[in-house]
Amino acid sequence: MALAILAWLVAIPALGAMTGLRSMTPMAILCYFAYRHHLWLVGTWGFWAMKPASLLIFSVLALLELIGDKLPMTPNRTAPFPLIARIGFGGLAGALAATGLQGSVIEGIFLGALSAFAGAFLGFHLRHWLVQDQGFPAMAVALVEDCVAIGLSVLAMGIITG
Repeated sequence: MALAILAWLVAIPALGAMTGLRSMTPMAILCYFAYRHHLWLVGTWGFWAMKPASLLIFSVLALLELIGDKLPMTPNRTAPFPLIARIGFGGLAGALAATGLQGSVIEGIFLGALSAFAGAFLGFHLRHWLVQDQGFPAMAVALVEDCVAIGLSVLAMGIITG
């Protein structure tokens, strides 16, 4: 019971917030857990996340995003299109996690999407503060952000899957 409460109060919002940092990384990690049958989605609308093709597609997209984030022409995560994509994928991750927990998909969508919105803005402002105001190298901050997105997504999925 305590693990289920932790999943809903901490893990799903964390998964959404990490989607605000890196939109594809949490989905790739979620698909990995589903593919390995740790997140059980058999017989649900989210069965596709368990397929090797889903794991491959989201992993490639996550890798490309990790590279693309370092390029100077990459738009801000708070620009309209990237922000909408993050909110959408945050909601999708929340819905899939909620389905795996046999809970309310609507609540999962809400938690994931709202957390992705918050994560995008908090991540943007924290990165700006660290680089512009504190003088940290932009590449170092981006790499730490990558590690945080990966690490917290794995931790969140670990909590969700018990």
